[in-house]
Amino acid sequence: MKTHRTWRGRISYTSHKPDRMNEDRGRETFTFHEQTNGTSVLHAHTEIDDAPDVLRDVVASFETDTLAPIDGFSRLSVGGVFEGCGWFNFNDTHARFNGFNRVAGPNSAEIEVSERTPWFGHHAIINDGFLGRLFPLDAKPGKISIKQVMMSSPDHRGATGPELFPLNFGIVYESDETITVGAGTFEARKFSIVDTAEGLPEEHPPYEMWCSRDAQGFFLQGGVGGYMKTWYELTELVEIS
Repeated sequence: MKTHRTWRGRISYTSHKPDRMNEDRGRETFTFHEQTNGTSVLHAHTEIDDAPDVLRDVVASFETDTLAPIDGFSRLSVGGVFEGCGWFNFNDTHARFNGFNRVAGPNSAEIEVSERTPWFGHHAIINDGFLGRLFPLDAKPGKISIKQVMMSSPDHRGATGPELFPLNFGIVYESDETITVGAGTFEARKFSIVDTAEGLPEEHPPYEMWCSRDAQGFFLQGGVGGYMKTWYELTELVEIS
């Protein structure tokens, strides 16, 4: 008897810059396992074609009900050059990292936390959508702030060797909508990521996303404004029986 549910999907990356409108600029494929023991495991492969191109592979687990990260692994190449890899681990008192960074060499880090890290940001777009789960399905539109988030890179594309980077930011639940993307028509909730100026070397441009209005909260579509002008869309999603 299976002790998990599994979904597989694909997200397209396109440009919204005026001179490149809707031009293909990358893709992400993922497999998501929701286990009956209360743990979820995500496998994600990202390809960003814009120079310097990025190849990233992530495996990460978290508590299904709370999003609290358990562990994770990230490996990436930038411009065809190996940039680094590393293992992350989280508990109620610490966030830990051990790995190799092309710039820093072999390295490790341990950050003491006052409470469990609420989310691990490893730059897979599908993972961004899970942030919407922090608002219960019966919640009304509003704003929350989350602290002591851990990122694998402060770079907006995540295009630097893995490290442990703490960050605080806000999430705004804006509205409910019915939207159609390549993967189908969904009842969705719209969110915005805000208040990223504190902590990042450069404030992240405006970021809005639509997530499925169900327990999984899959990323459906979204875009980053400012100098990036990127767009992401779920083009395939299937539950594997």
